[in-house]
Amino acid sequence: MDDSMIVDQYLSRNEEAIKSTAAKYGKALNTLAFSFLEDHATADECENDTYFAAWNAIPPHEPRNYLFPFLRKITRQLCLNRIKEGKRQKRRAEIVQMSEEMANCLPSAQSVESELDAQALGKAISSFLKSISKDRREVFVRRYWYLESIKSIADHCGISESNTKSILFRTRTELKLYLEKEGYTI
Repeated sequence: MDDSMIVDQYLSRNEEAIKSTAAKYGKALNTLAFSFLEDHATADECENDTYFAAWNAIPPHEPRNYLFPFLRKITRQLCLNRIKEGKRQKRRAEIVQMSEEMANCLPSAQSVESELDAQALGKAISSFLKSISKDRREVFVRRYWYLESIKSIADHCGISESNTKSILFRTRTELKLYLEKEGYTI
């Protein structure tokens, strides 16, 4: 079924929208949730919570041209909230490591001004990502947005793990320089 038709189902409050969404995107959303949570039961819960959140978000949103990214963003946020809320002992060390990697090239969010400037920072990062090659952007986004492992990214992109690490290091360095040039203090 076409994404626009699924969105129409949501807009008309037809419960078939959830079944259509699950049929088209359920497996991918569950896989994304599992990559964060590493627990099938919790991943299933996040997938179902995604449908509920989409039901509540459509309307007012009408993601006709970007339904899957819209759903992935909801799933990602739900997973991060699960990790954060539970402060579980099983918290993945990888997420902490990636946060430390990115902390070295992003400005601190300690002050009120920094909080207010978060949207501008997001636009600056998006602008930077648009300026780099599609391959490098994919590696970077898979690592820092979808929190994929180095091995998973290397396998998906058909490159070595050391090449993946080099791309990430160089891209972080370039991002830091770009943000400094844009006036952000790192």
